[in-house]
Amino acid sequence: MGLANLVPGVSGGTMILAVGLYDRFISAVAELSSLRWSREMFVFLGLLAAGLVVALVGLAGPAVHMVTHYRWAMYSLFVGMTLGGAPELLKLAFPKGDSGSKTSPTFALVLGFAMMAWIAWSLQGVALPHSFLAFLVMGIIAASSMILPGVSGSYLLLIFGVYDVVIGSLSSSALKEDLQGSLMIIVPVGIGAALGIGLLSNVLKVVLTRYSKPAHGALLGLLLGSVLGLWPFQEARYPKLLDKPLSKEIAAEIVEEQVWEPAFARRSISLDEVDGAKMTAALANDTVRGGLKSLGSVTLRYTPNSIGVLKVVALLAFGFALVRKLAPKES
Repeated sequence: MGLANLVPGVSGGTMILAVGLYDRFISAVAELSSLRWSREMFVFLGLLAAGLVVALVGLAGPAVHMVTHYRWAMYSLFVGMTLGGAPELLKLAFPKGDSGSKTSPTFALVLGFAMMAWIAWSLQGVALPHSFLAFLVMGIIAASSMILPGVSGSYLLLIFGVYDVVIGSLSSSALKEDLQGSLMIIVPVGIGAALGIGLLSNVLKVVLTRYSKPAHGALLGLLLGSVLGLWPFQEARYPKLLDKPLSKEIAAEIVEEQVWEPAFARRSISLDEVDGAKMTAALANDTVRGGLKSLGSVTLRYTPNSIGVLKVVALLAFGFALVRKLAPKES
């Protein structure tokens, strides 16, 4: 669940749903936030929290690296893992042998799918300031990835342009090198996440109990819709600029020489006219580091050859099979 929360497009809620602990998780969190405590609740959430912390701190760095350098592979794997949770939701939204109306869960499914489609296609490129309030709000939003199957908090962080900042601050190296700077990000995000989880868990507990089929139908729509934001797969236009030490080296040379072309030419990096103009403007405005970071985020549509297609399909199938293997077996 912790690893899933690190990867854009993947929901930790999907993972816990796949292993048959979703309702127990929602009830435990709702119990904690409403101060109705029990020993069983503390043991369950304590073990869950321990796994989350290990993943978030130990795997944050590798996760950022994999997403930036091998995005197509990570997205292929986690699209499969995300879809692996769909059969469980399908059974809950449309249970076998149920003669009741299927209108409400179907409508809820379509609504959930449409909501995720809007998020995927309408919020791309929205930028948030790096302020306490912005990180607090993102913490509340990101909490949805731990509660709602199909809604990825990391994916929303990526859409709003703060993924590398927030996830990067959780890595062990960042905590060692700049503890204060990392805490300035982690604290508001953590407060927001706690508020979001507490609110959503209590709402979901009521909704899942009173309106089980339409609620699970909406969750299924959210899950299926979350895949829209991952396809088509993307790859970096200038992958060399994703190497932080190299990027710092290039920035230092540009600042010293007051021209950017030689530093790029020495490393066989060719900018097109538009990106070249951006780099010229960055140099004129004394924002070279920011300009290089912006170029590093430029992506192209991933167009694999026949072998690449087979790799994508294999990763999709592996991710799907992995989650299905974890799914609870019917008695």
